[in-house]
Amino acid sequence: MNCWGVIPAAGIGSRLGAALPKQYLEIAGRTLLEHSLRALFADARVQGVAVALRAGDERAAGLACLRDPRVLLTEGGAERADSVAAGLAALRERAADDDWVLVHDAARPCLDAQSLGALIDAVGASGEGAILAQPVSDTVKRSEDGRTVAATVDRRSLWLAQTPQLFRLGELAAALTSAGAVTDEASAMEAAGYPVGLVPGPRGNLKVTTAEDLVLARCLLAAGEDD
Repeated sequence: MNCWGVIPAAGIGSRLGAALPKQYLEIAGRTLLEHSLRALFADARVQGVAVALRAGDERAAGLACLRDPRVLLTEGGAERADSVAAGLAALRERAADDDWVLVHDAARPCLDAQSLGALIDAVGASGEGAILAQPVSDTVKRSEDGRTVAATVDRRSLWLAQTPQLFRLGELAAALTSAGAVTDEASAMEAAGYPVGLVPGPRGNLKVTTAEDLVLARCLLAAGEDD
């Protein structure tokens, strides 16, 4: 199973309100981007990772991990899908269209090796793409005005999508071209008619979006180092 990675890292993280793009914020002695990249390389089956950076990004030069010969740097785009597509194009220098590609968020630093391995194993066994996802455990309310509850939603069929998301390179590239702007790769594959499997991921595999997330990620990574 030929396996590669793509990390879209061209965003500015405006929702976090930090002075730096969030992928360059440091926790536990490393940037979020470094943690996310190291998490992918924790599995020996990942042969290389394309990192899509914002045009004119000068901070990347200071990260030793990006000088790893297994890392391919490319210029990302304005939207996530554009950056993922750029990463896939860069991988085509080394990978084949029927190789598998893990797309992972630059600001999802707490991915553990066991969950990554379970995802790769599941896709290898089924031959179909899949994503890490967490079953919804809280009671879900729907609101029409943002102030009052309109209805309680049945949570039994609901999952929270995580990354990595693992699909064949050529199929994902074509699906992204057809789908346009999407919030995750699974959405593009679903729209193209491909089945997308679900592999349970841990609650700790969070994406840093708010200042509270940053605190939680710091605690999780510190706890992992103490184990």
